[in-house]
Amino acid sequence: MELTFAHWIYVLVTVVVIGTMLFRKGVVLPVIVGTFLVAAVYKGNVVSGFQAVFNANLTAAQELFSIFLIISLMIALLNSLKDLGADKKLIAPIQKVMVNGHISYLILAVVTYVISLFFWPTPAVPLICALLVPAAVKAGLPLMSAAAVIIIAGQGMALSSDYIIQVAPMLSATAAGIDTLLITDKVLILSLVTGGSALAIVYWRARKEIAENASRVEDGFNEGEKAYFNVADELAAAADESEEILDRKQRWGKIFAVLVPLSMLAVMIYMFQSKLFGGSSLEGTDGAAFVGGVAAILLILATLAFNRIHAFDKISDHLTEGFVFAFRAMAPVIPIAGFFFMGSGDFTGSILSLDENAVKPAFLFDMVQAGQTLIPQNAFFTGFGILIVGLVTGLDGSGFSGLPLTGALSGAMAGGVGMDPATLAAIGQMGAIWGGGTLVAWSSLVAVAGFLQLSPIELARRNFVPVLTGLFLATLLAILIW
Repeated sequence: MELTFAHWIYVLVTVVVIGTMLFRKGVVLPVIVGTFLVAAVYKGNVVSGFQAVFNANLTAAQELFSIFLIISLMIALLNSLKDLGADKKLIAPIQKVMVNGHISYLILAVVTYVISLFFWPTPAVPLICALLVPAAVKAGLPLMSAAAVIIIAGQGMALSSDYIIQVAPMLSATAAGIDTLLITDKVLILSLVTGGSALAIVYWRARKEIAENASRVEDGFNEGEKAYFNVADELAAAADESEEILDRKQRWGKIFAVLVPLSMLAVMIYMFQSKLFGGSSLEGTDGAAFVGGVAAILLILATLAFNRIHAFDKISDHLTEGFVFAFRAMAPVIPIAGFFFMGSGDFTGSILSLDENAVKPAFLFDMVQAGQTLIPQNAFFTGFGILIVGLVTGLDGSGFSGLPLTGALSGAMAGGVGMDPATLAAIGQMGAIWGGGTLVAWSSLVAVAGFLQLSPIELARRNFVPVLTGLFLATLLAILIW
């Protein structure tokens, strides 16, 4: 598509947003203004600008609502478990394995990677955040470091290779005009190099805080635990409750401390066997729907066990609290995502209110395609140029949407620089998925941040140096050995 003045405004606003993030400031204001300016200039009237601001937020909310919903259901379930005192009992057995922050770090990384490799990170996140992170934090692992581990191992290392499901390699290979098998092993190696490097940097940064938390754990107190479990022991403090209610809490608290992890374990086993032996597909959003449905049923059972008389009202309270928390924590992500959705032609039609037959501008992708000729015909520059293109396409928060572009560029440019198109396609895939899954706050990263009550922007900022370092090393390795 021919570049317009609106394209250049989009690029300018994107640069402003990135700079604003680096200076640790909020980016909601510039993205809303940017959405208005881009739409108004492209459509040629101010009214379209106002409409686009609303449509962009509506489109983003529709796309992200599944993440909001799974956060709400899991938070509601945890609140119902707190009523029974089961949240404390639930993590007691896991603490025996997670004896300190160092081991907890390793366990989180391995479990997240394995589950995400089979089912993608979306259904893996609520399971891990609900069952493993509380124990890891109690053992002395900083909460922000735990979140970074999950993001890097799941949305980064597992998803970028997509070695089991192979949707990402298929998209890259098809666009590059090569066989999928030529790229799968290469992206697996590059994902392990990137992830291993990033995890090592995160661990190196957290080691002092882990040591400090270890001494607090030995003294029976951990500041991270206080921040994460910001709830007093209601069972011990409820002096005004009858002995019958206290006995019921104690009994049902023990039952649900066993029932919840067993239910989640059963979900994992079912998903594994369906993947290994055939049956219904439960990857991605289907897997998240399965986890969310199980959480909803457990919520009902836990609420009934706590107080049968007021269960009808109590479950509404828990769901309301869950939704309020999810939207309070994640609301700033919606306008940010809305702006970057304008970078993809899949969304500009609805955001700009264009006719079905009208040309759909992709402000981000159009600029990337226009700038591909600026990449020098040299193996080193081409490899890192493809990586940068992938990172830029990942700004829409998807990662997968940029794979056809990086794949096509790889197939077109490989011959001129004497490189294997599979190598370039693998590099582009790494940039797109790592950029879209670990470096922007409006991606699936919000599920981890929301569940762990962290700022998604701060979490994305913490990942910046480790991830870019890992991508640099992996790209350099690919250029040198392939």
